[in-house]
Amino acid sequence: MEPYVHTVQYYETDKMGITHHSNYIRWMEEARVDYLKKIGFDYLDMEKEDVYSPVARLENIRFKKPSTVGDDVEIEVHVKSYNGFTLYFRYIMRKEGVVIFEGESGHCFISKEGKLVKLGKDCFPELHEKLMELAEE
Repeated sequence: MEPYVHTVQYYETDKMGITHHSNYIRWMEEARVDYLKKIGFDYLDMEKEDVYSPVARLENIRFKKPSTVGDDVEIEVHVKSYNGFTLYFRYIMRKEGVVIFEGESGHCFISKEGKLVKLGKDCFPELHEKLMELAEE
């Protein structure tokens, strides 16, 4: 699958001209939403059905090289694991082919009331099957 590409903006950098670390988390979200659209699913469709998927964990965050204004950052997204209740994504960001960032995000599925929801045959079955197929673990 084609990676998501983000061009670093001036406002995303700090006084030293380096991308501020907080932006990598935002880019993870941008790439994740793009990835889900590419596999045929939109977050807004889930929310219309009163199911939400908040970030529950950020793990294994590694900043390897800096990025600066104007850099095109290619972001690969992979489904690390999925079991119906939890979903983990793995991200690899590259600049000019060189890995600059790696990280993971963990998500659950909840109702508007905050109750845990399980995806499966009765709740987004097509998404469930696709995630099961894509899961690396």
